Amino acid sequence: LARIGTRRGRQLSTGAASAAEPEMSLFVGAKSPYTTDGGFYYPHVHDLPRAVPCFRIMDDDGHIVPGAIAPELDRETCVSMMTTMVEVNEFDRVFYDAQRQGRLSFYFTNRGEEACAVGSAAALNFEDWIWPQYRELGAIMYRGYTYEEMANQCCHNSLDATKGRQLPMHIGSPEKFSMYVKSNLGQQVPASNGAAYAMKLMRKERCAITYFGEGCASEGDIPSALNIAAVHGCPTIFFCRNNGYAISTHTDDQYKSDGIAPRGYAFGMPSIRVDGNDLLAVYAATQTARKIAVEEGKPTLIEAMSYRINSHSTSDDDSKYRRSESPAEGFDTERDYWEARSPILRFGRYISRKGWWTAEHEEALRKASRKRAIKSLNDAERVGNPHPKHLFTDVFDDLPWHLEQQQRELKEHLQKYREHYPELSDEHINTLERAPFALSAALRSAARRRAARVTLSHHVTWPLSEPTPPVGLECCHAVEAWSGGWVGRWGGHRAGWRRVGQVI
Repeated sequence: LARIGTRRGRQLSTGAASAAEPEMSLFVGAKSPYTTDGGFYYPHVHDLPRAVPCFRIMDDDGHIVPGAIAPELDRETCVSMMTTMVEVNEFDRVFYDAQRQGRLSFYFTNRGEEACAVGSAAALNFEDWIWPQYRELGAIMYRGYTYEEMANQCCHNSLDATKGRQLPMHIGSPEKFSMYVKSNLGQQVPASNGAAYAMKLMRKERCAITYFGEGCASEGDIPSALNIAAVHGCPTIFFCRNNGYAISTHTDDQYKSDGIAPRGYAFGMPSIRVDGNDLLAVYAATQTARKIAVEEGKPTLIEAMSYRINSHSTSDDDSKYRRSESPAEGFDTERDYWEARSPILRFGRYISRKGWWTAEHEEALRKASRKRAIKSLNDAERVGNPHPKHLFTDVFDDLPWHLEQQQRELKEHLQKYREHYPELSDEHINTLERAPFALSAALRSAARRRAARVTLSHHVTWPLSEPTPPVGLECCHAVEAWSGGWVGRWGGHRAGWRRVGQVI
């Protein structure tokens, strides 16, 4: 890991292949020879080979490949990573089934890709910012995000930190330095550069990591983000999960190049391809990328090769486009082949040989995790809905007139058709009021200056000696007024007035 910027002579893992015929990876997204060299390819320093090798440390059975150097990890860290992957897996099973039962509107799983999120998160510092796509549940769980918090968000109850305004599993936590998942494909990638560059300007030894899939890499946001990061030296880690399939799309329909890793090289940043099902390789590559970011002030790109076991989401029918043929003999389908190479199985075998894990412990953990996931779902369903006022909060400091009008109209509508909204409490409807009154900037300034008059709109001026606003205001103009100790808001047909300090 100290070899930043250098590469050893290409050592290809022996495994089942001879030296003359290197073992090839069989990932859907790109097929290339395996290597035990974890160095990044630097533009203008290293020549990019015809096919970027795939870095790995463990073989499919969890043995360290000859010539590979495993990162030094203690028992506590290894057990924590393994525990997180199992907990993610069990949460996925329960909540995927719950969506199929009609208890959730939407869900997407992480099955088969647990090592990408957990291994990368474990290699970061806690205060490094995470900008997730949507299969990074393991990253935020590794930092302590709980089943209960996820269940509340999925059920959109009053304990949901997103206040019911996000799709299920669009989670995040500022306290855990993880931004919220967004549905807009790829928007988190250029945004992560802003966080990374800010930390660089503040001279903080921190970085930002952003995740995206190989399908998302076809979005225009990605090349823009790569170029911005390279030109400005943003300490950003671009982590591409190449799982072989975007929604409804095989990689054959995404690109004809050698995967995604060469794109980082083309934009001028150190890049590497890694076996994304090998937790040790993911950890080592991310650790190196972080060192490049904070010590060299450069962005990096990691292409983690993996396989998506489930459909893209519960809105997707992957039988329409997933290939059925196994890439090797002995397996009925492509999915069977990769399930046998699950990162959980692979890393579990590795730490079992060290005496840090047992099948009995995993079985007990799975039972306990499933029980807790079910309880968190049941408990979350019993919690009431968010207050409808949150349809209007957290965007504007002072609520603009048109939203105040909508808020009043919503309250009137809910009161008139009360029987059609049994899920809303009377208290929520009755307290759906406009935001506390606040003078506009223009009127605050007029008051301070003791101005004789103030312009209320593009065609109306109010002499402040007059006790009421001028007549003939358009209904589309909502204005605020200050005059002789009176404040108010005028909205066409409606007006609300009170003395300064008076509560109404």
